Amino acid sequence: MFDSRPVEALAERGDGPSVPRVEVRDCGGHWVKRLVLSGERSGGIRLEPPAAAPDEVGVDAWDQAWLRGARWWAEGRDGEALRIADLFCAAGGFSLGARLGAALAGLRGHVVLAGDHDPRMLDIYRRNHAPSHEFLGNLGLAVDYRVTTRGGVPRFVYPPEPVERPLRRAAETGVDVVVAGPPCQGHSNLNNHTRRNDPRNTLYLVPVAFGVAVGADVVVIENVPSVLNSVEAVSRVAREVGAASGYVPIECTLDASQFGVAQRRKRHFLVLLRRAGGSAEARFFQILRALSTRTRTVRWAIEDLRAVDERKDPLHRPAALSSANRDRIAYLFEHDLYELPDPLRPPCHRDGHTYPSVYGRLRWDEPAGTITQGFHSPGRGRFVHPGERRTLTAREAARLQGFPDSYDLCAAMGTPRTNVLAKAIGEAVPPPLGAAVLAAALATIRVDGRQRGGKDRVAP
Repeated sequence: MFDSRPVEALAERGDGPSVPRVEVRDCGGHWVKRLVLSGERSGGIRLEPPAAAPDEVGVDAWDQAWLRGARWWAEGRDGEALRIADLFCAAGGFSLGARLGAALAGLRGHVVLAGDHDPRMLDIYRRNHAPSHEFLGNLGLAVDYRVTTRGGVPRFVYPPEPVERPLRRAAETGVDVVVAGPPCQGHSNLNNHTRRNDPRNTLYLVPVAFGVAVGADVVVIENVPSVLNSVEAVSRVAREVGAASGYVPIECTLDASQFGVAQRRKRHFLVLLRRAGGSAEARFFQILRALSTRTRTVRWAIEDLRAVDERKDPLHRPAALSSANRDRIAYLFEHDLYELPDPLRPPCHRDGHTYPSVYGRLRWDEPAGTITQGFHSPGRGRFVHPGERRTLTAREAARLQGFPDSYDLCAAMGTPRTNVLAKAIGEAVPPPLGAAVLAAALATIRVDGRQRGGKDRVAP
């Protein structure tokens, strides 16, 4: 059932003898972050602490050190590797989240398949995840499937089958988890031309078909909340097709700011759990609640970057602005404003406009608004730096999107062009948000398997 309540309210659905929690411990000079279930500690994420480490180690300090680029690695039980496929992978934010979520749940994640239509995104992806198999092309044609309705319930007419070689080879290797962020432009409220009636919307079913074809234990699909309003009803069809194929479907809309990201960004998730028990949904939300964090601010995420020399970081160079936009930004600072008065806006952004945040200035002690591909331009959103007369740099936008400094956003040929960086950052699934959803899904399956007397579903 779809649930749009805040994560605090979702916790009311949890049950069980022991409340899950996230802990951070200093272990032999390293900080280890892990999810603790029923008192059991397994795996986790080990991180090298910064030179000026705080006296007390906690989740806030761990997350900030990770965001600032501290070296990290996953600790899992010997012999276990979670095989991940990422469809519509873009630059890899969801895969980073999946690997982090796997580590929190006690598993080492490895990407066996990455697929996207944009070679520039796959280039960045490859540098960070080294997938076993790659597919470059139209994923809408990469899986053979057909959906029909029987007795009012959508279902596959015949077993789905991958038809492109990289997908077939990944299927032969084995896939435990499928994550996907199919194109959201057809659903997004920012798309005024094809809103909710777009042929790209049907791509939403491809991850479900592939997950069923390979027998994945977990399928997670991320999209904008307005996917629920698509003309094709793709989220409902995907949920019901998944249920008819033996999966327990769970839906929720989450705000990234509740899971360690210094940004208000609401996203819809459809989670399909294979052969999970009847209490899986309640357990999932209980674990998800344990993974939530206090609200992180713009200051928490990027204030330290003010001391970074832009000559030493190619991603930290401000964009060139027109004289008109420089004047608008100057007006905000000279009058200590965070909203630009209508008379100073271009005519299209004056009275009656529907996006009041454009030409806005960020506030240090609040989360940012949604980071989009337009973060270099003040006319595309609230992207003016809170303390400097410029818009956000790519490094600052990446931090606010939840990408750590250790994530290589440069392509093989060097620093990507501005539009490539903007797409890589603005279209990503924030890694900490993806990590929370994946950790909750994987932990739900592990606990569920034990309570029903079986082995962990995700163990090879």
